Amino acid sequence: MIYPVLTPEEAAEYVQNGFSIGISGFTVPGNPKVVPPAIAAKARREHEAGREFKVNIFSGASSNDFTDGELSRAHAINFRAPYQSLPELRNRINAHELHYNDRHLSEMAQEFRYGFYGKMDLAIIEVQSIDDNGDMVLGTAVGNSPTWLQVADKVIIEINDQIPESIRGLHDNYVPLDPPYRREIPIYKASDRAGTPTAHVDPKKVLGVVYSSKPLGKSSAFTPVDDTTRSIGRNVCNFLINEMKQGRMPKTFLPIQSGVGNIANAVLDSLDTSTEIPPFEMYTEVVQDSVVKLLLSGRCKFASTCSMTFSHEAMMDFFANVDKLHDKLLMRPSEISNNPEVIRRIGVISMNTAIECDIFGNINSSHVSGTRLMNGIGGSGDFTRNAYVSIFMCPSIKKDGAISTIVPMVTHVDHTIHSVDIIVTDQGVADLRFKDPIQAAEEIIEKAAHPMYRPLLREYLKLSKGGHIVQNLDLALSFHRTLMAEGDMSKTDYAKFMAK
Repeated sequence: MIYPVLTPEEAAEYVQNGFSIGISGFTVPGNPKVVPPAIAAKARREHEAGREFKVNIFSGASSNDFTDGELSRAHAINFRAPYQSLPELRNRINAHELHYNDRHLSEMAQEFRYGFYGKMDLAIIEVQSIDDNGDMVLGTAVGNSPTWLQVADKVIIEINDQIPESIRGLHDNYVPLDPPYRREIPIYKASDRAGTPTAHVDPKKVLGVVYSSKPLGKSSAFTPVDDTTRSIGRNVCNFLINEMKQGRMPKTFLPIQSGVGNIANAVLDSLDTSTEIPPFEMYTEVVQDSVVKLLLSGRCKFASTCSMTFSHEAMMDFFANVDKLHDKLLMRPSEISNNPEVIRRIGVISMNTAIECDIFGNINSSHVSGTRLMNGIGGSGDFTRNAYVSIFMCPSIKKDGAISTIVPMVTHVDHTIHSVDIIVTDQGVADLRFKDPIQAAEEIIEKAAHPMYRPLLREYLKLSKGGHIVQNLDLALSFHRTLMAEGDMSKTDYAKFMAK
């Protein structure tokens, strides 16, 4: 091998205060695992010596504890984009200890190529292997790695010996040309290849390789399906079955996008057992544990993704069966897995979760009480705005009924009524298509809200005035104000908030 072999500590010495660093991966999989902790250790030493040391971190999506965790605890992050999920980092963002830019995941790579974020000093990329020509087999996620390899001044490669050689061929690395030279992305069905199985870097940019033996998957599986998530999954499937029966969806079905988490897992479980839905494809940003089962059973014919967001157990199961699955899965860069052009062309059914929905169909998916960031918009906007049909899911109540997820007005808007077609809770399905705002509100209250909150929501609608959309600004946030004051939205008394 022509590249120097470095220790993590030697690699970290190349990092200087103020560097912009691009890291591989998308969610936990595919992130570098040994160099970022060494950078964090260097940051602590610099701080102890009284010197400033912070870096800007750019990823595909969220990262792992080795990057976001270690660097957060070392107070070594100045700026972070485009998405995060680690509580430790989130707390520092909410405390204004660092800067965070929440972006649509499909846009991050191209915006860096456009020069919107300045130059990238260094990319740290986890791979299975790299040859002397700079061709590499990436790991269990692609993220923005192909672009980082293009734009970074220098590159450090982490070779993780836990990534099996059988991963070769599971990637489709494609970077579109930028305007005014951009052309159609040649993907017409989920299984189409547009790029190459290997990513490429100019060998002259490689500072060296660092060897790693860190585990690949998440630490644990998702919470088992419960009565609430099972009801949501069943309601989603019943809606899709009815769409086919009504002729609003091809009987051959369409590719699905499913977010990550317990609700998404429950929906996939329902799709597995809903025999009226034919075997389907996925065109999504992440695949999770249940997808391995779906691929092995044939219920999912093909999965196009950006990341294998599996638990460690599911990751091992996947590679144990890789001979059966090798022609059933592709990993792509996030600007392709989440690309609006492709999503609209192939007719993706989008399914994402919400923190809360208001009675008119606006969705808050990222901020608790309008101020406290949870994760970010992620790829939900990419899919929602361009989907064949856009579905948002959430339980109707949380905290044993103290919180209603259906509220008069959301405290933060990630997705507006113009992009949201369907809202599904454990109570039922609210179809917002072909409805004006008042009709949509009545539909959401009667079909999606929990029965204990329907009277309060009906009363809010009666007390509201306006034109096309009605509101009562005295009462719009009364649910949230009551929760803050008394810990239970059901105790809302509108009379307390009415202007005298």
